[in-house]
Amino acid sequence: MAVHVQEYLRLDKMPHIWCPGCGTGIVDGALVRAIGNLGYNRDNVMVITGIGCSARSNAILDFNTFQTTHGRALSFATGFKLARPEMKVIVITGDGDGSGIGGNHLIHTARRNIDITTILINNSIYGMTGGQYSPLTPTGSFATTAPYGTVEDTFDVCKLVEAAGATYVARSTAYHVTLLEQLITSALEHKGFSFVEAITQCPIGYGRRNKMKTPTEMLKWQKDHAVNIKAASRLSEEQLEGKFLIGEFVVKNKAEYTEKYNKLKEEAKKEGDFNGKI
Repeated sequence: MAVHVQEYLRLDKMPHIWCPGCGTGIVDGALVRAIGNLGYNRDNVMVITGIGCSARSNAILDFNTFQTTHGRALSFATGFKLARPEMKVIVITGDGDGSGIGGNHLIHTARRNIDITTILINNSIYGMTGGQYSPLTPTGSFATTAPYGTVEDTFDVCKLVEAAGATYVARSTAYHVTLLEQLITSALEHKGFSFVEAITQCPIGYGRRNKMKTPTEMLKWQKDHAVNIKAASRLSEEQLEGKFLIGEFVVKNKAEYTEKYNKLKEEAKKEGDFNGKI
């Protein structure tokens, strides 16, 4: 780990810039180890973020980094990937930034199957921007905009991106950090749109409003409520009640967007009508 820290982190920003007990650093650590194990040159990696707790990752990670407007990280990443298809493009987003404000961009980036790895850090709340509930806040949970508990149903963002066309979909937690690192590694190696949801703890914005006042309590909740997809088939519906699945959900091959786009450009050039149509 020490070699990876030296190579991939901005050490002058350490120890960190998050609230005590935040899980974002655990996710970033898993990402750094995955990149280090794959041997990527940091100059060939672009990390793009939106707004929120997750977006602060670009101040810590020593790659090419770019912070965009709220919910628009995938739009900027799509443009960058088209301009520089040879680079490894990673988007770090949050449950509010990625599935709420940026939900429509998430759907269409998955639909295109463009070669971008998206890590959605799900801490169940808009942590940095006021403690509002997000589309992924569990039903009945308390937030600044839900003082009596949320009445809306949460949705499964992994099922959403799968339905939209993502060709790699997985989920883990900050507690299951070894699995998280493995899934991020697989996502980075995958050709096409890859998506990893990382369920993390937010003891300040979410936990203290929902009877989990310490990071340890929240990590224990993750441990007790997560079920690996490989084990789920052996459990009954009653045993799975109130649980969520972790592991690899989708791995498939499909034509990647930038390759299809570049092929179209080459064909247009051969026809002599490139400037007029593209």
